[in-house]
Amino acid sequence: MSGSRPALPAADLARVVVFAAFIAVLGLFPGFAGVAGVPIVLQNVGPVLAGVILGWRLGTASVALLLVLTAVGLPLLSGGRNGAAFFGPSGGFLVGWLLSALVAGLIVQRFRSRSLPVLLLACLAGLLADYVVGMPWLGVYIGDVTGGIVQSLVFVPGDLIKVVLAALIASLVHRALPDLLPVRPASESRAR
Repeated sequence: MSGSRPALPAADLARVVVFAAFIAVLGLFPGFAGVAGVPIVLQNVGPVLAGVILGWRLGTASVALLLVLTAVGLPLLSGGRNGAAFFGPSGGFLVGWLLSALVAGLIVQRFRSRSLPVLLLACLAGLLADYVVGMPWLGVYIGDVTGGIVQSLVFVPGDLIKVVLAALIASLVHRALPDLLPVRPASESRAR
């Protein structure tokens, strides 16, 4: 095994772990009463940030790590919730975090620029990806899919503010650490 390459280099593994911890820390901020048992929290911006800062692969891995730790019982979700939340009304939004980081990361990696408009687009798309999973799940949970989707609209104004803040934060991070997320060479993007 001396010639084999590790699946995830140490620096990447550290980024995944640190970002999972960052998302968990966002859960320390208390949530507010939301809709049908789904709280309004700051923590849901974490997966979007993971995607736009770390890229789709590492961002999704950091969210997956957090969700696995939560599933085994660690109270890392807002309000000290643990894996039991997967079986409640917010379970779809939690599962949607994986898609959120994936979509946001894919978009930011497809563009050669880390400009604010690109980051805003990626953050918004990541948020919408979470809604695609979370809103119908809530609807099924309460027994009325249309009602669940309509009730979930209460999250939109606050989440749009979080999207703008996430894009601004990501812009600052990419400016300070330009090599954090490598830009693909133009020749490589044309070849695909």
